[in-house]
Amino acid sequence: MFQITPQLFDKIKHFARFPQTGVSLRQMVMFGQKPSAGTLFKASQFLHEELPIRLAHRVKELHELPYGLGEMPSILKVKDWYAQSFKDLIDLPHPQLSSEIKEQLKNAQKSDPRALPPSVPNPSIRPMKPSINAIHPSVPIGHRYYNNINDLACSPEMTTYTDTFVKTIETIKRRHDPVVTTVAQGILEFKEKRKSNLIDTDVQQFLDRFYMSRIGIRMLIGQHSALYRLPSRKDYVGVICTKTKVHDIAQDAIANARYICEEYYGLFKAPEVQMFCPGDIEFMYVPSHLNHMLFELLKNSLRAVVERFGIDYEDNYPPIKLIIAHGKEDITIKISDEGGGIPRSGIPLVWTYMYTTAEAQELEPEYNRSDFRAPMAGFGYGLPISRLYARYFGGDLKLISMEGYGTDVYLHLNRLSNSDEPLM
Repeated sequence: MFQITPQLFDKIKHFARFPQTGVSLRQMVMFGQKPSAGTLFKASQFLHEELPIRLAHRVKELHELPYGLGEMPSILKVKDWYAQSFKDLIDLPHPQLSSEIKEQLKNAQKSDPRALPPSVPNPSIRPMKPSINAIHPSVPIGHRYYNNINDLACSPEMTTYTDTFVKTIETIKRRHDPVVTTVAQGILEFKEKRKSNLIDTDVQQFLDRFYMSRIGIRMLIGQHSALYRLPSRKDYVGVICTKTKVHDIAQDAIANARYICEEYYGLFKAPEVQMFCPGDIEFMYVPSHLNHMLFELLKNSLRAVVERFGIDYEDNYPPIKLIIAHGKEDITIKISDEGGGIPRSGIPLVWTYMYTTAEAQELEPEYNRSDFRAPMAGFGYGLPISRLYARYFGGDLKLISMEGYGTDVYLHLNRLSNSDEPLM
């Protein structure tokens, strides 16, 4: 059983004083186009500095959670995972480089003619109550994600370092697979202890920060691992597709959501989903993120329609409409259903974690073995997590409902791909 020693916690608090460095989708793509061994080495060095900072911010915040939430057994388990990952990274030795290699690296960075495209602050994140970490002064740090180093011959030490580093972060990613479900279990423990079905605004904002950070950490690790491990694929840079076809992703999400609906309710035929897409819309995005969001939103609409009209209404369900529009800045996807809508007083609740209109809220016995993926109705994580995925690259998710008729959700996706990660 891993234990956080006082010495380790002191080191975590020190790292939590450093600011996190945001990376935009466009920067990830520009860096990842045919990266050389030298470029991957420099990216490994960046992540070796950046990931401990991000992990330290989260450990410190988990330690300082209010209302006794940080004492819940499942939250303590997550804190230990993050601290163990932090320790794995700081214990990993940096490569011993000759003065000649150091000079070559320095010169290669200076001579890179390609400048990074400018990023803009993430537009979708409103100013939030800052983490308690923010009361400490930030210490400036000079590392950056992108360094294009093509002409450098990597020494065996550099190659070994990159390989060892990639294996280390892949282990961390696997260790953190059950984080969402384990935190969900911690919130259930917290609600049970307080005998309350709602969570405080402070806790809600903590969960937004925590899960957004998790998306960012997994994105950086997944992208770096894919660039190092996977052969180059047409239109792909790591896990990012430079020509993501919105129509195809939507079609796949529709098929999966309808299949889950039919299985869950024992239907022969789930409500139809009519898609309206003007031509082949392509843009730079992470297909798995888009698929996840659309699947969750469609699942909600299908469930609302079936539960409003009943399982015996099979041949007469009103169709769900999925409309795709594109402008200069955004691609917007609207999903409209006639599932009865949500009372106006209930709209704010749909964005809170662990809020659901489903009857049961029990985690499956094997919940700690996999990432969070509810079947048809789960723990009220679908909408808030989907909104974080949308906001991660500068988009947003909004909902408008007509009680007694149905609900429209608007998924805005940033087409420019120049928005920094929303680090909080």
